[in-house]
Amino acid sequence: MTAIVRPDERGRFGDFGGRFVPETLMTALGELEQAFEEAWHDDAFRAELDALLKNFVGRPTALYFAENLSKRLSGEAADGSAKVRIYLKREDLAHTGAHKINNAVAQGLLARRLGKRRIIAETGAGQHGVATATVCAMFGQECIVYMGAEDVQRQALNVFRMKLLGAEVRVVESGSQTLKDAINEAIRDWVTNVETTHYLLGSAVGPHPYPLMVREFQSVIGNEAREQMLEAEGRLPDYAVACVGGGSNAIGLFHPFYEDDVSFIGVEAAGEGLDSGRTAAPLSAGSPGVLHGAYSYLLQDEGGQIEEAHSISAGLDYPGVGPEHSFYKVSERAEYVAATDNEALEGFKLLSETEGIIPALEPAHAIAHLSKLVPTLPDDSIVLVGLSGRGDKDMDAAAKALGVHLT
Repeated sequence: MTAIVRPDERGRFGDFGGRFVPETLMTALGELEQAFEEAWHDDAFRAELDALLKNFVGRPTALYFAENLSKRLSGEAADGSAKVRIYLKREDLAHTGAHKINNAVAQGLLARRLGKRRIIAETGAGQHGVATATVCAMFGQECIVYMGAEDVQRQALNVFRMKLLGAEVRVVESGSQTLKDAINEAIRDWVTNVETTHYLLGSAVGPHPYPLMVREFQSVIGNEAREQMLEAEGRLPDYAVACVGGGSNAIGLFHPFYEDDVSFIGVEAAGEGLDSGRTAAPLSAGSPGVLHGAYSYLLQDEGGQIEEAHSISAGLDYPGVGPEHSFYKVSERAEYVAATDNEALEGFKLLSETEGIIPALEPAHAIAHLSKLVPTLPDDSIVLVGLSGRGDKDMDAAAKALGVHLT
């Protein structure tokens, strides 16, 4: 489907986006933009990417009718069917267990096209780090992943996976020791080694062309879901719902439906509450400003200093959001809500108990919002949910939060 939303010549979606970076990086960003545009219109590049997505990643991922969840939240019609039908786009079934691999494979190919064999990345929940390490192992590229010390502790399994795949994991001790600080260190590395290094940014954030590029690479999610919904139901969903941190899985799900009569709901991480001071919901509780090279909504104090984010979910524990989501917010193309840590844990348990699918804590926020949304919908509504990852990585964190002692 032809994209309707493209950034302007300044790399902005409306007022949001742009390039707010040191002069050292401007040439590299221009080179990356040109390489991306050429590759994206190159049949050979697209064919190789499609083959890898099919044979390595395991696409298309399944579209699953969550009948038990649907009946639990909407009740049953006279014929025993669910009044509202919930479908899950199963990115948890992709290789490495999350949507991150889609972007990593594409950027790995792009880095090879640029002749850059040293790859750096940032990671919070570890899934992007694992995806990057996986792709680098396949392509024979050097891989360095920056990860905050707090995230290293709560995502120890993924740290081991990255190291097993041959990546060097550099632990970031500065700041809040989470995703924001990992990105800071990755950018510092890139500035220093820009001639030899590709920064494989994991979300639809950062300076242009990253938000556009990652959006296009992740739109495979929504493009597949669109075809699958038409096959399964003969029509498009009424709602598309996804969790939003930086926002790559959500923008990848939403964008292919941009011109359609499909309502978008992005679910941020409210942490301990939007008014608690311990939240990770810039679209719900923040204001526009500059972070990591782009103008977008972020959490900041009255002096413009970035505030620390908090979420039980490492992948949503970020004080900013992709600029296209900010554009969707102000243009009212999407609605953005937030779910607390406790609500996310309830969503985590709900999907596990009803469908036998243990979600990552990130999409558990989206599942949590269904408990509020679905009971308000008319009968025969259809809700499409982006299940961006599986919960293996979150067992320790969830067990601790739920008061369960693992032996």
